Amino acid sequence: MTSRGDNTSSRQVRQIRYQLIASDLRERVASGEFAARRVLPSESELSAHYDASRVTVRRALEALRAERLIESRQGFGWLVTADPLPQALDHLGTLENQLAASGIRSERRVLSFGFVPAPQAVRSVLNDRTVLEVRRVHLADGEPFARVTVWCPEALGAELSRADVERASFLEQLPVRLGGATQTIGAAAASPEDAELLEVPVGSPVLTAERITRSVDDVPVLVSEHVFPAHRTRFAVELPVDDGALPQGLRLVGG
Repeated sequence: MTSRGDNTSSRQVRQIRYQLIASDLRERVASGEFAARRVLPSESELSAHYDASRVTVRRALEALRAERLIESRQGFGWLVTADPLPQALDHLGTLENQLAASGIRSERRVLSFGFVPAPQAVRSVLNDRTVLEVRRVHLADGEPFARVTVWCPEALGAELSRADVERASFLEQLPVRLGGATQTIGAAAASPEDAELLEVPVGSPVLTAERITRSVDDVPVLVSEHVFPAHRTRFAVELPVDDGALPQGLRLVGG
């Protein structure tokens, strides 16, 4: 038979246990092991790591949420609190410049580089059977920020090397004057491949941006696809006074 004293002692042990877990997680966040916007291990993984029940782990996580160190988002689970990184839509620019404007250190990692048969959707835009395809991941302060795939006509990409596209953006290296771009923004769920690259759960929300960049002669010279974890970025548009004009950086396209 369990006495009242035994029950009280058991509750105290559980309370201390959740506080110890919360303290350890707090230190791991402070040390940078779990960086800003980083998704934490799942509750079941934390339960196994700390050899504690999910109830105890959940109580520790709730304690850190009360301190506004972490938050819970549908599709992601628990992640370290931080404001999304803003991206302006009023001009054509590189991810590096967008991040630098916010004081963020950026890095690009090329995943693949090569000439390939153009996917049908790309061929219909660039009117080229063979294209240079470059897949890369962009990091923001060391954390995966975007997966980008760029397709370039064979003739324009012929002089580019893997080292070139690792060093700088296509926008800075194409041997043509650029006249602008059309960008379409949408939402999707992270595929298994993108989830692994961006270090988010499979099926979690992502923002997509499909861009067609044109020369000053209005000829398409690049097609690109950008995928961003939804909790790590936001798109910002300046809105003019309602005088019938469209917001700066936006225009209507047929569809």
